Amino acid sequence: MLQRPSANFAGIASVVLLFIWGCSQQGGSGKDQKGFGQRGASRGQVVNAKTTTVQRISIQRKADLSGTLISPDQARVSSEVAGIVRDVLVEIGQEVQVGQELVRLDTVELNLALQRAESALRQTEAQLGIDASRGNQIPPDDQISTVRTAAANRDDARSQLVRAQDLNSKGLLSNAERDTAETRVKVAEAAYQAAVENVQALKASLQDRRAAYDLAKKKLNDAVIKAAVEGAVAERTVQRGEYIRENTPVVMIVRMNPLKLRTAIQEKYANLVHENQAVDFTVEPYPNQTFHGKLAYISPAVDQSTRTFPVEILHIG
Repeated sequence: MLQRPSANFAGIASVVLLFIWGCSQQGGSGKDQKGFGQRGASRGQVVNAKTTTVQRISIQRKADLSGTLISPDQARVSSEVAGIVRDVLVEIGQEVQVGQELVRLDTVELNLALQRAESALRQTEAQLGIDASRGNQIPPDDQISTVRTAAANRDDARSQLVRAQDLNSKGLLSNAERDTAETRVKVAEAAYQAAVENVQALKASLQDRRAAYDLAKKKLNDAVIKAAVEGAVAERTVQRGEYIRENTPVVMIVRMNPLKLRTAIQEKYANLVHENQAVDFTVEPYPNQTFHGKLAYISPAVDQSTRTFPVEILHIG
Protein backbone atom coordinates (compact mmCIF):
# COMPACT_ATOMS: atom_id res chain seq x y z
CA MET A 1 0.00 0.00 0.00
CA LEU A 2 1.34 3.41 -0.91
CA GLN A 3 2.37 5.23 2.25
CA ARG A 4 1.33 8.80 1.65
CA PRO A 5 3.64 9.85 -1.17
CA SER A 6 3.49 13.37 -2.48
CA ALA A 7 0.30 14.20 -4.32
CA ASN A 8 2.24 15.00 -7.48
CA PHE A 9 5.55 13.42 -8.45
CA ALA A 10 7.14 11.49 -11.32
CA GLY A 11 7.30 7.70 -11.46
CA ILE A 12 8.22 4.92 -13.89
CA ALA A 13 5.46 2.58 -15.01
CA SER A 14 5.97 -0.73 -16.80
CA VAL A 15 2.99 -2.04 -18.72
CA VAL A 16 3.17 -5.83 -19.05
CA LEU A 17 1.86 -7.08 -22.41
CA LEU A 18 1.57 -10.78 -23.17
CA PHE A 19 2.06 -12.21 -26.67
CA ILE A 20 1.37 -15.81 -27.62
CA TRP A 21 3.73 -17.64 -29.92
CA GLY A 22 3.66 -21.39 -30.69
CA CYS A 23 2.33 -24.30 -32.69
CA SER A 24 0.18 -27.25 -31.70
CA GLN A 25 1.68 -29.89 -34.13
CA GLN A 26 4.15 -32.65 -33.23
CA GLY A 27 7.87 -32.67 -34.16
CA GLY A 28 9.41 -34.34 -37.28
CA SER A 29 8.32 -37.86 -38.35
CA GLY A 30 10.31 -41.03 -37.74
CA LYS A 31 11.17 -41.20 -41.42
CA ASP A 32 12.90 -37.87 -41.23
CA GLN A 33 14.76 -38.95 -38.13
CA LYS A 34 15.94 -42.09 -39.79
CA GLY A 35 17.03 -40.31 -42.91
CA PHE A 36 18.89 -37.77 -40.88
CA GLY A 37 20.69 -40.50 -38.99
CA GLN A 38 21.60 -42.26 -42.20
CA ARG A 39 23.02 -39.12 -43.70
CA GLY A 40 25.11 -38.62 -40.58
CA ALA A 41 26.22 -42.26 -40.61
CA SER A 42 27.25 -42.08 -44.23
CA ARG A 43 29.82 -39.51 -43.28
CA GLY A 44 31.15 -41.62 -40.45
CA GLN A 45 29.58 -39.52 -37.70
CA VAL A 46 26.84 -40.39 -35.25
CA VAL A 47 24.37 -37.62 -34.58
CA ASN A 48 21.92 -37.99 -31.68
CA ALA A 49 18.69 -36.05 -32.33
CA LYS A 50 15.85 -35.50 -29.91
CA THR A 51 12.38 -34.28 -30.77
CA THR A 52 9.70 -32.79 -28.55
CA THR A 53 6.18 -31.46 -28.81
CA VAL A 54 5.79 -27.82 -29.72
CA GLN A 55 4.51 -25.93 -26.70
CA ARG A 56 2.67 -22.67 -26.36
CA ILE A 57 4.46 -20.21 -24.05
CA SER A 58 3.91 -16.60 -23.01
CA ILE A 59 6.46 -13.93 -23.68
CA GLN A 60 6.39 -10.75 -21.64
CA ARG A 61 7.13 -7.41 -23.18
CA LYS A 62 7.47 -4.21 -21.21
CA ALA A 63 6.97 -0.61 -22.17
CA ASP A 64 8.88 1.71 -19.83
CA LEU A 65 7.05 4.99 -19.33
CA SER A 66 7.36 8.03 -17.13
CA GLY A 67 4.31 9.66 -15.64
CA THR A 68 2.93 11.67 -12.75
CA LEU A 69 1.10 10.44 -9.68
CA ILE A 70 -1.83 12.69 -8.89
CA SER A 71 -4.81 12.64 -6.60
CA PRO A 72 -8.04 11.54 -8.32
CA ASP A 73 -10.07 13.99 -6.21
CA GLN A 74 -9.14 17.46 -5.04
CA ALA A 75 -11.51 19.65 -3.05
CA ARG A 76 -10.96 23.36 -2.44
CA VAL A 77 -13.01 24.07 0.69
CA SER A 78 -14.37 27.63 0.84
CA SER A 79 -16.18 29.66 3.47
CA GLU A 80 -19.87 30.23 2.83
CA VAL A 81 -20.03 33.21 5.21
CA ALA A 82 -17.91 36.27 5.87
CA GLY A 83 -16.18 36.79 9.19
CA ILE A 84 -12.99 36.86 11.22
CA VAL A 85 -11.01 33.62 11.48
CA ARG A 86 -10.83 32.61 15.14
CA ASP A 87 -9.26 29.14 14.90
CA VAL A 88 -7.49 27.10 12.22
CA LEU A 89 -7.66 23.48 13.33
CA VAL A 90 -5.54 21.71 10.67
CA GLU A 91 -2.04 21.91 9.26
CA ILE A 92 -0.53 20.99 5.89
CA GLY A 93 -0.14 17.24 5.50
CA GLN A 94 -2.71 16.39 8.15
CA GLU A 95 -5.25 13.73 7.21
CA VAL A 96 -8.90 14.67 7.72
CA GLN A 97 -12.19 12.82 7.65
CA VAL A 98 -15.58 13.86 6.28
CA GLY A 99 -17.24 16.30 8.69
CA GLN A 100 -14.04 17.14 10.57
CA GLU A 101 -13.76 20.79 11.64
CA LEU A 102 -11.18 22.77 9.69
CA VAL A 103 -11.70 26.47 10.48
CA ARG A 104 -13.89 28.40 12.92
CA LEU A 105 -15.11 31.96 12.34
CA ASP A 106 -16.26 34.57 14.84
CA THR A 107 -20.01 34.18 15.49
CA VAL A 108 -20.99 37.42 17.28
CA GLU A 109 -22.59 39.10 14.25
CA LEU A 110 -24.09 35.84 13.07
CA ASN A 111 -25.75 35.28 16.44
CA LEU A 112 -27.23 38.80 16.38
CA ALA A 113 -28.55 38.23 12.85
CA LEU A 114 -30.15 34.97 13.98
CA GLN A 115 -31.81 36.66 16.97
CA ARG A 116 -33.14 39.43 14.76
CA ALA A 117 -34.58 36.96 12.24
CA GLU A 118 -36.14 34.92 15.04
CA SER A 119 -37.75 38.03 16.58
CA ALA A 120 -39.34 39.02 13.27
CA LEU A 121 -40.59 35.48 12.76
CA ARG A 122 -42.14 35.25 16.22
CA GLN A 123 -43.86 38.62 15.73
CA THR A 124 -45.50 37.45 12.51
CA GLU A 125 -46.53 34.16 14.09
CA ALA A 126 -48.14 36.03 16.98
CA GLN A 127 -50.11 38.24 14.59
CA LEU A 128 -51.41 35.13 12.88
CA GLY A 129 -52.20 33.38 16.15
CA ILE A 130 -49.79 30.51 15.50
CA ASP A 131 -49.27 28.31 18.55
CA ALA A 132 -46.03 26.29 18.76
CA SER A 133 -47.78 23.69 20.95
CA ARG A 134 -50.08 22.94 18.02
CA GLY A 135 -47.33 22.28 15.53
CA ASN A 136 -47.01 25.87 14.24
CA GLN A 137 -50.08 25.38 12.05
CA ILE A 138 -51.67 28.52 10.59
CA PRO A 139 -55.29 28.81 11.87
CA PRO A 140 -58.19 29.60 9.50
CA ASP A 141 -58.81 33.26 8.75
CA ASP A 142 -62.01 33.44 10.80
CA GLN A 143 -60.06 32.32 13.90
CA ILE A 144 -57.43 35.06 13.71
CA SER A 145 -58.04 37.84 16.23
CA THR A 146 -57.96 40.77 13.80
CA VAL A 147 -60.42 39.08 11.46
CA ARG A 148 -62.68 38.07 14.36
CA THR A 149 -62.76 41.67 15.64
CA ALA A 150 -63.53 43.07 12.21
CA ALA A 151 -66.25 40.48 11.67
CA ALA A 152 -67.83 41.33 15.05
CA ASN A 153 -67.84 45.06 14.24
CA ARG A 154 -69.42 44.36 10.85
CA ASP A 155 -72.15 42.19 12.33
CA ASP A 156 -72.89 44.79 15.01
CA ALA A 157 -73.14 47.55 12.38
CA ARG A 158 -75.53 45.43 10.37
CA SER A 159 -77.72 44.86 13.45
CA GLN A 160 -77.73 48.58 14.21
CA LEU A 161 -78.80 49.27 10.63
CA VAL A 162 -81.72 46.83 10.90
CA ARG A 163 -82.95 48.53 14.08
CA ALA A 164 -82.48 52.01 12.56
CA GLN A 165 -84.50 51.05 9.48
CA ASP A 166 -87.28 49.63 11.67
CA LEU A 167 -87.46 52.76 13.82
CA ASN A 168 -87.30 55.01 10.78
CA SER A 169 -90.25 53.19 9.20
CA LYS A 170 -92.27 53.85 12.34
CA GLY A 171 -91.28 57.50 12.37
CA LEU A 172 -89.27 57.13 15.55
CA LEU A 173 -85.85 57.79 13.93
CA SER A 174 -84.81 60.42 11.49
CA ASN A 175 -83.54 59.68 8.00
CA ALA A 176 -80.17 61.20 8.89
CA GLU A 177 -79.64 58.70 11.71
CA ARG A 178 -80.67 55.85 9.42
CA ASP A 179 -78.14 57.03 6.82
CA THR A 180 -75.48 57.16 9.51
CA ALA A 181 -76.19 53.52 10.40
CA GLU A 182 -75.84 52.56 6.73
CA THR A 183 -72.51 54.34 6.54
CA ARG A 184 -71.28 52.48 9.62
CA VAL A 185 -72.11 49.18 7.91
CA LYS A 186 -70.07 50.12 4.86
CA VAL A 187 -67.14 51.18 7.04
CA ALA A 188 -67.33 47.93 9.05
CA GLU A 189 -67.45 45.81 5.90
CA ALA A 190 -64.42 47.66 4.48
CA ALA A 191 -62.56 47.12 7.76
CA TYR A 192 -63.37 43.42 7.64
CA GLN A 193 -62.09 43.15 4.07
CA ALA A 194 -58.91 45.00 5.05
CA ALA A 195 -58.38 42.61 7.96
CA VAL A 196 -58.70 39.59 5.66
CA GLU A 197 -56.25 41.09 3.18
CA ASN A 198 -53.82 41.90 5.98
CA VAL A 199 -53.95 38.28 7.12
CA GLN A 200 -53.17 37.11 3.60
CA ALA A 201 -50.18 39.47 3.51
CA LEU A 202 -49.00 38.15 6.88
CA LYS A 203 -49.20 34.58 5.61
CA ALA A 204 -47.07 35.52 2.63
CA SER A 205 -44.53 37.31 4.81
CA LEU A 206 -44.48 34.33 7.19
CA GLN A 207 -42.77 32.21 4.54
CA ASP A 208 -40.20 34.95 3.99
CA ARG A 209 -39.58 35.29 7.74
CA ARG A 210 -39.16 31.54 8.14
CA ALA A 211 -36.73 31.42 5.21
CA ALA A 212 -34.75 34.33 6.68
CA TYR A 213 -34.60 32.57 10.03
CA ASP A 214 -33.44 29.28 8.47
CA LEU A 215 -30.81 31.16 6.44
CA ALA A 216 -29.51 32.94 9.54
CA LYS A 217 -29.31 29.63 11.38
CA LYS A 218 -27.46 28.05 8.44
CA LYS A 219 -24.95 30.90 8.34
CA LEU A 220 -24.29 30.46 12.03
CA ASN A 221 -23.65 26.75 11.49
CA ASP A 222 -21.44 27.56 8.47
CA ALA A 223 -19.17 29.57 10.75
CA VAL A 224 -17.61 26.19 11.51
CA ILE A 225 -16.09 25.07 8.20
CA LYS A 226 -15.92 21.28 7.87
CA ALA A 227 -14.30 18.85 5.46
CA ALA A 228 -16.62 17.64 2.71
CA VAL A 229 -14.25 14.83 1.63
CA GLU A 230 -11.60 12.76 3.30
CA GLY A 231 -7.95 13.14 2.40
CA ALA A 232 -4.86 15.12 3.32
CA VAL A 233 -4.51 18.88 3.66
CA ALA A 234 -2.41 20.09 0.73
CA GLU A 235 -2.83 23.83 1.27
CA ARG A 236 -4.03 26.17 4.02
CA THR A 237 -4.75 29.69 2.81
CA VAL A 238 -6.08 31.53 5.90
CA GLN A 239 -4.57 32.65 9.18
CA ARG A 240 -5.97 33.39 12.63
CA GLY A 241 -7.39 36.90 12.96
CA GLU A 242 -7.84 37.34 9.21
CA TYR A 243 -11.13 38.69 7.85
CA ILE A 244 -12.44 36.64 4.95
CA ARG A 245 -15.39 37.16 2.65
CA GLU A 246 -17.89 34.67 1.35
CA ASN A 247 -16.54 32.02 -1.05
CA THR A 248 -12.97 32.53 0.17
CA PRO A 249 -10.92 29.28 -0.14
CA VAL A 250 -9.52 28.20 3.21
CA VAL A 251 -8.16 24.66 2.72
CA MET A 252 -7.24 22.37 -0.19
CA ILE A 253 -7.87 18.67 0.47
CA VAL A 254 -6.51 15.93 -1.79
CA ARG A 255 -7.47 12.30 -1.75
CA MET A 256 -4.41 10.07 -1.26
CA ASN A 257 -5.81 6.58 -1.72
CA PRO A 258 -6.14 5.40 -4.37
CA LEU A 259 -3.78 7.60 -6.39
CA LYS A 260 -3.93 7.98 -10.14
CA LEU A 261 -0.93 7.67 -12.48
CA ARG A 262 -1.18 9.83 -15.60
CA THR A 263 1.16 9.04 -18.50
CA ALA A 264 1.26 8.68 -22.28
CA ILE A 265 1.89 5.56 -24.39
CA GLN A 266 3.55 5.48 -27.80
CA GLU A 267 1.25 5.06 -30.76
CA LYS A 268 2.89 1.77 -31.79
CA TYR A 269 1.45 0.10 -28.67
CA ALA A 270 -2.11 1.19 -29.42
CA ASN A 271 -3.27 -2.29 -30.39
CA LEU A 272 -1.61 -3.91 -27.36
CA VAL A 273 -3.11 -1.94 -24.48
CA HIS A 274 -6.60 -2.30 -23.08
CA GLU A 275 -8.58 -1.37 -20.02
CA ASN A 276 -7.92 -3.24 -16.75
CA GLN A 277 -4.45 -4.23 -17.97
CA ALA A 278 -1.94 -4.85 -15.16
CA VAL A 279 0.69 -2.19 -14.52
CA ASP A 280 3.73 -2.17 -12.23
CA PHE A 281 5.40 1.11 -11.37
CA THR A 282 7.93 2.65 -9.01
CA VAL A 283 8.24 6.15 -7.63
CA GLU A 284 11.34 8.14 -6.78
CA PRO A 285 10.71 8.40 -2.99
CA TYR A 286 10.46 4.57 -2.80
CA PRO A 287 12.91 3.22 -5.42
CA ASN A 288 13.03 -0.29 -3.96
CA GLN A 289 9.27 -0.74 -3.75
CA THR A 290 7.03 -1.79 -6.63
CA PHE A 291 3.42 -0.65 -6.75
CA HIS A 292 0.63 -2.24 -8.72
CA GLY A 293 -2.23 -0.76 -10.66
CA LYS A 294 -4.56 -1.26 -13.57
CA LEU A 295 -5.09 0.68 -16.76
CA ALA A 296 -8.37 2.50 -16.17
CA TYR A 297 -8.78 5.15 -18.88
CA ILE A 298 -7.41 5.33 -22.43
CA SER A 299 -7.70 8.42 -24.62
CA PRO A 300 -8.84 7.76 -28.21
CA ALA A 301 -6.86 10.75 -29.52
CA VAL A 302 -3.14 10.74 -30.40
CA ASP A 303 -0.93 13.77 -29.79
CA GLN A 304 0.34 14.76 -33.24
CA SER A 305 3.62 16.19 -31.91
CA THR A 306 4.68 13.27 -29.67
CA ARG A 307 2.73 10.44 -31.37
CA THR A 308 1.47 9.30 -27.97
CA PHE A 309 -1.98 8.96 -26.42
CA PRO A 310 -2.77 9.74 -22.76
CA VAL A 311 -3.76 7.01 -20.32
CA GLU A 312 -4.61 6.98 -16.63
CA ILE A 313 -3.75 4.16 -14.24
CA LEU A 314 -5.42 3.60 -10.89
CA HIS A 315 -3.19 2.47 -8.03
CA ILE A 316 -4.31 -0.74 -6.34
CA GLY A 317 -3.49 -0.54 -2.64
